[in-house]
Amino acid sequence: MTSRQGGFTFWVLLMALPVLETAVRPSIPRWAAVAAIIALYLWTARSQSHLALALLGVTSSAAALAFGGSWSFTLTMSAILTGAVVRRWPGVALLVPLTAVAVVAAVRSDVGALNVAFSGWGVFVAGLVPWIIVQLWDTIAELQATRKELARVAVSEERLRFSRDLHDLLGHTLSVMVVKAEVVRRLAPRDGEAAARQAADIEEIGRQALTQVRAAVTGYRGRGLDAELASARDALTAAGIELTVRSPRSPLTPETDALLGWAVREGVTNVIRHSTARTCAITLVVGAGDGDGAELTIADDGTGVTGPASGNGLGGLRERVEAAGGRFTAGNAPAGGFALTVGVPEGATP
Repeated sequence: MTSRQGGFTFWVLLMALPVLETAVRPSIPRWAAVAAIIALYLWTARSQSHLALALLGVTSSAAALAFGGSWSFTLTMSAILTGAVVRRWPGVALLVPLTAVAVVAAVRSDVGALNVAFSGWGVFVAGLVPWIIVQLWDTIAELQATRKELARVAVSEERLRFSRDLHDLLGHTLSVMVVKAEVVRRLAPRDGEAAARQAADIEEIGRQALTQVRAAVTGYRGRGLDAELASARDALTAAGIELTVRSPRSPLTPETDALLGWAVREGVTNVIRHSTARTCAITLVVGAGDGDGAELTIADDGTGVTGPASGNGLGGLRERVEAAGGRFTAGNAPAGGFALTVGVPEGATP
């Protein structure tokens, strides 16, 4: 039992009046009832045992009906623990028979209609108040547990987001650097000046990667669609892949712009790594599908894939798009090559 609920043991002091009454008119049944009720009350308060509570209710009801007078306080004690021990609505329901016994005991004592009403109402309220208090305690405990769980989930989600962002940033950048390094290797024997330009590009890409990684650590979500399209053109050109971009000038919300930028980054990285393509087309349609969303398609004329389209990059992009309520498809195109399509609702948050 918690320390808060253990505080209900204080109400055993209500037995003071029955004890005084028994001391004035002592008898074995009265002393036996005093001892039994005190023992059952303390047992119930400390253990929250429903068996002990039931025995306490029966004993206190019998004592109140048998001895009358101040013994009605034993019903108040039983009501207090009933409200404290029995959770939810059954606790309130069990107060009804205790209230009825209190009314009957008051009627038998011939104390008047007003006192009869007060006796019944007093017993019911004595149980209702602790019942409400315990419900509040339980609700607060549930809210605290929920808050801790939400905090744990938020941390896990942020770690997953950061790992996805870092993979997308470094995967794309390193792929471009590898392609440019291959170009440098091919150009170095015959065109040192061109090789030096490509090496300078590698240096610049490395510096940009450092900047992007630092930005990712501080919560940066993406560079945006225009920046990624420009980067994609440079990367594909260096890889010997011709790029065609069809993109309207329609404005996008920052969230949608960032998410489509990530799609371009991952899609182009996939083309450079795996497609052996000669051409690549990036098409953006604003207002596609339901609502005012946007649909981005990245298609190449490469060899496609022999199995399901998978991998950390595409898997992370799929999670990002679906988390924003968008649509994600990736696979071999009917006319050959590989196609990646991302549809996002307006205002999607990556």
